[in-house]
Amino acid sequence: MKNVVVLGSTGSIGTQALEVIKSHPEQFRLLGISGKRRTELLAEQIRSFRPSYVAGPEAFPEEFLLNGACRFLPGEEGVCLLASLEEADIVVNGISGFSALAPLSESLKKGKTVALANKESIVCGKPLIRELLDAYGGTILPVDSEQSAIFQCMNGEKKEQIRRLILTASGGRFFRCTWDELKKVTVEQALSHPTWSMGSKITIDSSTLFNKGLEIMEAAYLFDIPGERIDVLIHPQSIVHSMVEYEDGTVFADMSTPDMRLPIQYAMTYPDRIPSLCRTLDLAGIAELMFFRADPARYPAIRMAYECLRRGGGYPTAYNAANEAAVAAFVQGRILFTDIYDTVDAVLQREIPRPEPDLKSICECDRVAREFAESFIGSV
Repeated sequence: MKNVVVLGSTGSIGTQALEVIKSHPEQFRLLGISGKRRTELLAEQIRSFRPSYVAGPEAFPEEFLLNGACRFLPGEEGVCLLASLEEADIVVNGISGFSALAPLSESLKKGKTVALANKESIVCGKPLIRELLDAYGGTILPVDSEQSAIFQCMNGEKKEQIRRLILTASGGRFFRCTWDELKKVTVEQALSHPTWSMGSKITIDSSTLFNKGLEIMEAAYLFDIPGERIDVLIHPQSIVHSMVEYEDGTVFADMSTPDMRLPIQYAMTYPDRIPSLCRTLDLAGIAELMFFRADPARYPAIRMAYECLRRGGGYPTAYNAANEAAVAAFVQGRILFTDIYDTVDAVLQREIPRPEPDLKSICECDRVAREFAESFIGSV
């Protein structure tokens, strides 16, 4: 029986992690959860799972806390406390964006096993995360479907025999659109994904391919593979989640129905596999699998990601910060869909400070990049 903490339990990853826990009561006990905005859903989760701890907004109603049976940990500090609980066997970090970095750091300081669904924390916090892993012996198990696929395809193989990693991307709704058509994309259209059911930020990132840019950097850092040996293919069916090619020409591919509960469960049960809620893959029913090259000239987010990997320092952090600011501005109706690319590109033309391997320095780099992004957005 594993004691599990789920950070971001009211989001897409969090709710699916709770489904996995509910389907295997003999395997998992929900020790604690955190949520930020969806207070009613958080309260419902408390009633259903009766966790020992919950982290939430300062104004969280006491009547939701099971007459004191559930200990409340308020605010961002509470999330970090939850992420580092001694009793936790595994922490599922499903928090979206840069804000996942602080609780991830606290988990690793306690040597925890973290099932990580957040790519931004690895991209922005690489030097800090590396130091914490070396110092405290924690473990990161990737939950992103692409990184989980690579992790599984590398399992038991020799890293020095890898020729390249091949990340797959669904392409979102707009991968066949012209630039002029992209300028007319509405928020409603951008929030509709043809394959996956995800949160709003990652859904938009899937259409701009900024998610793939972040994954290029994440894969380089997680698996210690240089960027020039990481390729991207557009794969609309989202059946092949990623591939690893070895020096003898063999290509290992991880395939399943597109269901995030599968990589979530694998991270939670690793190194074991147990039955899942996911539908079995019917290749004959699919009939065909299509792949298209993701030309960096056509997809600016990919081009900029390779450039940030090459430059290093604070540029990966700036890439993420500018994208987060631009996506928020697009959702608010302040800029066009294509302005997301222009915002990030403009920020990357600035001088970005190189952060030290500590949270304060990385947060300062993030703040500077967001200020640059807001300045550009205000001029559009």
